[in-house]
Amino acid sequence: MAKLPGNRQLTDSEGKPLFTLRDINLLQKGEKEQLYGKIIPGRLFTMFNISPETFRGSDGERKVHFIAPTGLGLCRIEVRLEPQERDAIFFLEIADTQYHQMELAFCIINDPASPRFNVDLDENGLNNCFTSLGRNIPEEIRSMEAGLYPNQTHHGLRMFSDFLPLFERFVDSLGMEIIVAEPLTYDNAIRYEKYGFDYITGKRLMLEINEGFRKGNIYQRRLDGSSPFRCPGFEATVHGRSWAIHDGILEKPWDDIRIYLQIGHKAEVNTFPERREA
Repeated sequence: MAKLPGNRQLTDSEGKPLFTLRDINLLQKGEKEQLYGKIIPGRLFTMFNISPETFRGSDGERKVHFIAPTGLGLCRIEVRLEPQERDAIFFLEIADTQYHQMELAFCIINDPASPRFNVDLDENGLNNCFTSLGRNIPEEIRSMEAGLYPNQTHHGLRMFSDFLPLFERFVDSLGMEIIVAEPLTYDNAIRYEKYGFDYITGKRLMLEINEGFRKGNIYQRRLDGSSPFRCPGFEATVHGRSWAIHDGILEKPWDDIRIYLQIGHKAEVNTFPERREA
């Protein structure tokens, strides 16, 4: 049962309750797309003159695409102004879990008018799979100097705060109580904290990182200017810390960080309380 005020159990056009993405994906294409379309922020539709009913732009062309295969409990939503564009304006990937929870795998909201930084490509122009297949250092330096965080190819539209309440209500309407996610970078984890997420695993590491960046401690001492990503002073901001961690300052992998949001409840977690804005 839905718990958020004014929210209802999601049903199909015949009134049958829907409890999972797998249930939604059994519906006819038009019906399931209308249900999934409610997750996309209204401000995005308005900003780019896209109809939330037809998902077409003023030129009549389709701008919103849904990948929601029958028989599977997953959905991908991509919004592109032109089909040949490399980067989506809005990219969302969600999935059912075996515990009747919702996994927020990816949510990327790009500003298409901002410059692109090719941090996701190796020296041969191939996808580096979030730097697991090599880094593009010159592009990373440009990106960092422009104020972006690790793995960001564009500035964002600052629309996650529009998206998350819609997503919470959608998850709640399926009778689910938990959203789970895996932050890919330190700044992602801090950002999720601000939205009320708590840690399944990784909280101890986050607290150790904060302690290590305090004056005179191990990570702060490693900010010795030995690389552009390890400049003195980086310990004071999420931006600086995130790039230093991306550069390997922890000397151990950034992994096994799992977080969750309980629907209708915001955790008061803050593992970097003394941070200042970059």
